[in-house]
Amino acid sequence: MSRTRTLDREVGRAMSALSAAAKRGFGDPALAELVMIRASQLNHCAFCLDMHLRLAGEHGGSEERIALLDAWEEAGDRYSERERAALALTEAVTVLADGFVPDEVYDFAAGHFDQGELAHLIGLITVINGWNRLMVSRRVPPGGYRP
Repeated sequence: MSRTRTLDREVGRAMSALSAAAKRGFGDPALAELVMIRASQLNHCAFCLDMHLRLAGEHGGSEERIALLDAWEEAGDRYSERERAALALTEAVTVLADGFVPDEVYDFAAGHFDQGELAHLIGLITVINGWNRLMVSRRVPPGGYRP
């Protein structure tokens, strides 16, 4: 059985607009790419990983920090406390193992981002999870991203 590669144009435009709004409001494109890579790793989305790995390089992401992202908790001082807070929140929102985001994870993030940044970070995490699900459910392979 083949899977559709079709994405409704209106849905795609709405998702793209949501992505752009979350990124603009967050205001840290390098960290936004780390967040999107980490969520895509957790969701096994090859298309999104390919895309955001390319974009991370364009926003100054070093190969070492990108390569260590899957083990960020063990990577010592390679990630700042702010980045660690964003990555912890990304994992908590993406996995929802307990059915909710633990208070300590939310509080850690809230200690490093103001209310507006935090709202946009949560929006960013939510939208990349949506994109991951759109791509993984259709098994869209990597390599199709065109800037």
